[in-house]
Amino acid sequence: MKNLFFTAILLSLTITSCSEKKEQVAEQQPTTESNTMMEEPKPAASADTASTTAAAKPEDEGKALVEGADCLSCHKVDSKLVGPSYQDVAAKYTEADIDHLAQKVIDGGKGVWGDIPMTPHAGLSKENAQKMVKYILSLKK
Repeated sequence: MKNLFFTAILLSLTITSCSEKKEQVAEQQPTTESNTMMEEPKPAASADTASTTAAAKPEDEGKALVEGADCLSCHKVDSKLVGPSYQDVAAKYTEADIDHLAQKVIDGGKGVWGDIPMTPHAGLSKENAQKMVKYILSLKK
């Protein structure tokens, strides 16, 4: 009888303890990444671009847009990171590819540079994507 009593108490404590842990685990679950569009990047303000905004070349605007977006988390100018270096992209493509590359920046892609896909940037305007591509192509060695 005593064993049955202790077993019942132990079982009720275990059930209560486990249910509290489930609630705590549910509260601690990280939120999953949403599939919402990013805001269009704003050109990073710098002293030289702020004073000559009217005379800025598309490459300068493109550089500022690249620096204001998430591009540099996967790409570097002169070496491969997750994606190809900008200099490698510039070596492979020409000015005739600007529209095609701008659309790939917007749509994302996979397979040209390996199996890791490039994240789409659907919130980016075609005009700004073209400026970014012009900047990248200007880095040709």
